[in-house]
Amino acid sequence: MSFSVNTLAHSIACGSSTYCSNIGKNDDTEKKIDSFEASKDFDPVLVDPSEELSLHRGLKARQISMITLGGSLGTGLIIGSGTALVRGGPLGLWFGYSFMGLICYFVMISLGEMGAYLPHKKGFAGYATRYVDPAFGFALGWNYVFKYFIQTTNNVNAAGAVVQYWTLSVPIEAWMVIYIALIFLINLLGIRVFGEFEFWFCSIKVVALVGLILMGLIIDLGGNPHHDRIGFRYWRAPYGPLREYLLAEVHNPRLAQFLGFWSNLTTALFSYIGTELIGVTVGETENPRRNVPRAIRRMFFRIVVFYVGGTFVISLTVPSNSSALFVASKSPAGAAASPFVVATTIVGIKVLNHVINAVVLIFVLSASNSDLYIGSRTLYGLAVERKAPRIFAKVNRAGVPWPSLILNTLVCFLTFLNATSSSSVAFGWFASLIASFGAITWMCISYTHIAFMRALKAQGIDRNTLPYKAPFQPYASWFALIFTGIVLFFNGFSAFLPFVSSSFITSYIAIPIFFSLWGGYKFYYRTSTIAASEADLITGKREIDEEEERFLAREKLKGPRSGLQRIWDAL
Repeated sequence: MSFSVNTLAHSIACGSSTYCSNIGKNDDTEKKIDSFEASKDFDPVLVDPSEELSLHRGLKARQISMITLGGSLGTGLIIGSGTALVRGGPLGLWFGYSFMGLICYFVMISLGEMGAYLPHKKGFAGYATRYVDPAFGFALGWNYVFKYFIQTTNNVNAAGAVVQYWTLSVPIEAWMVIYIALIFLINLLGIRVFGEFEFWFCSIKVVALVGLILMGLIIDLGGNPHHDRIGFRYWRAPYGPLREYLLAEVHNPRLAQFLGFWSNLTTALFSYIGTELIGVTVGETENPRRNVPRAIRRMFFRIVVFYVGGTFVISLTVPSNSSALFVASKSPAGAAASPFVVATTIVGIKVLNHVINAVVLIFVLSASNSDLYIGSRTLYGLAVERKAPRIFAKVNRAGVPWPSLILNTLVCFLTFLNATSSSSVAFGWFASLIASFGAITWMCISYTHIAFMRALKAQGIDRNTLPYKAPFQPYASWFALIFTGIVLFFNGFSAFLPFVSSSFITSYIAIPIFFSLWGGYKFYYRTSTIAASEADLITGKREIDEEEERFLAREKLKGPRSGLQRIWDAL
């Protein structure tokens, strides 16, 4: 290169407030950036497309915060936790979700650091391309696309199961067509409409889940029609604290209890998958260098309150041997959809179970809506990087990547597998696939962040100057990488007890797909791993800095905000 990357990167990476205020004032830095962009090392693929050909930054601070807070609250917690309770018992359920919640937090803070530094519109696959290897970014991007092909389909499947709680007279296929059409329309209307819908969807989810947790505590303490103080009854024999999973196959009660706990790690992983959506939304977030760190900091409290608190309440109010839980093909449709519904039925609370089931329906519809959004944006990001057919890089006037949206919507019709299999069986297949694709995604994010930190160090950039500095690093990223890999490796252990080909395939097919994509791209394009000193920390950064400066200038022209407006913005 014609100049020092270390010096340039350090000079323009001193925190958002500093470099935004200095844009246009440091002529020397501007000249160096111009020199770099004119050099042979400049890759235009790494720069976001022009505004008229690109996604629009339309997500407001309150919307991104609420979407991050409630966006991934869906089938994993509301429905899948029933399976975890049956297999692992109350202690296995609670500890499994707590431990995987810690892993989830480590992955999210790693992603948040990269996203706040360079909030481009290509998702975290773009970071992998920059800091690790273009082949690695290609494999990660398509792995994530496949994951959302399945996850959106799974949530539509779950919505069909939930609505069957009220009636079986309408074919489940009819409900699925209605759901798919609804979420397609919301996504087609643009990021501002999507953001507003998701804000209110997620608001309902957050308020409802807080209400469900409080309701569970009241039921447990005796505030139910039977005036029965349950306490920790379901944590003791014959219900808990641990259940024996696959005892008939392993013939060892202690080993069966461990397998029950271990299976909960996979279930919990499936439940947390989707929290990484912050890495996709940064491309359509207003003032991302302020709003992304704010959203990431709230992640810890969401995990503790909703996931850890929610599973704890479930463990108190629902016995792990309940035949009503959503776990097997013999479970009745609808009534088995959620442990929260089962909890009210057990204590004889009337009508409320219908209200809860309606809330659960909102949960899964919101989740499928956000899943369709993420899948379409990930495919768009790949197309912009020329790693997918260019047609998927097209956007309409509202900034919606409509070809990507159409393809992701069409894949949703895989949910018609329910026509030949029960909802719970299809749910199990999809959950295994999602957990596998999701685990690979988390591992790639963690490794990319490790490479990002190496690049910062090699190029002389102090992490203390970044807009957001992730805590517990580099240990958090290494811990998340290694332990998620262990969970992935043992994801399909039950497929061998006895061997079931369908379970084995859905548990492990993601691994050969990922390595085939990685190896195939690497072989065809002869790519090499990027050295830390050569990792691109610059390209496209000035455009984002200038875009942020323009946004802050427009906000300043609006004048001071009233107290009510500040409260609204802080929601």
